[in-house]
Amino acid sequence: MRDAVDEFARHLSAVDGRSTHTIRAYVGDIVSLLDHAASLGYTHPHDLDIAVLRSWLAALRAHGAARASLARRAAAARTFSGWAYRQGLLKRDIGAQLASPKAHRTLPTVLRVDQVETLVDAPPTAPDPLALRDRVVLELLYATGIRVSELCGLNIADVDRARRVVRVVGKGDKERSVPYGLPAEDALDHWLRRGRPELATAASGDALLLGARGGRLNPTIARRIVAHYARTAGLPHVTPHGLRHTAATHLLEGGADLRAVQELLGHASLATTQLYTHVSVERLRAVYQQAHPRA
Repeated sequence: MRDAVDEFARHLSAVDGRSTHTIRAYVGDIVSLLDHAASLGYTHPHDLDIAVLRSWLAALRAHGAARASLARRAAAARTFSGWAYRQGLLKRDIGAQLASPKAHRTLPTVLRVDQVETLVDAPPTAPDPLALRDRVVLELLYATGIRVSELCGLNIADVDRARRVVRVVGKGDKERSVPYGLPAEDALDHWLRRGRPELATAASGDALLLGARGGRLNPTIARRIVAHYARTAGLPHVTPHGLRHTAATHLLEGGADLRAVQELLGHASLATTQLYTHVSVERLRAVYQQAHPRA
């Protein structure tokens, strides 16, 4: 069982090119599955059957696992089963028979344009390096709609200030270029000239955004920055993901094409973008007024 997990992890990394986060999550799920199988007396992967997979998910559900968690774990089981079958560890791909509950998709908070302006103006105007950094974090998250992990992974060389474009390495190590506007450029200029030099240390490397001790900014800290200034400004609780969703929503409301938004967000499938973004009632009303003969 342990050998199978180790080989599966190597496959996810070397062949599938999965991210470290995905590998960690999938391996954890498969360890949980095989532990459950061992508790039922199974000693080798080829002993597994669909009943084991279903009883594992049922046990997780009984312990309070959410539908989204169960859906992800079922996906991990199907991926493992398909790999194990191709490797000859399973007599057949038992995961192909496994159904899983569809996760409830809840839309994050979407701020109005005036609320976003209040948020990005919340950091102090004093030339404090952390305040300058915080403003860049807020401006770039909203201006580009990139993921918080993508933001924290940016290097100085990834920013093309002449064209106001950032080069982003997203899921599956796929690169894309995302534009940003003048307010974000202004915040970047102040950060790079007056903020970053004060925090930079030998450990900073080429990281664009730095923590208080000079290392690369951690996504957890970036999330705290967003939540802190939203709270300070008296706004609803918002996360970097909420700013990503807000940016996509505002683009659609402004008339952006859905495929252009897909490219900006780095979604592999247009269906993901359709679920991820929603067209506001105001935009629907505007289209109706413009297009319907009896509007």
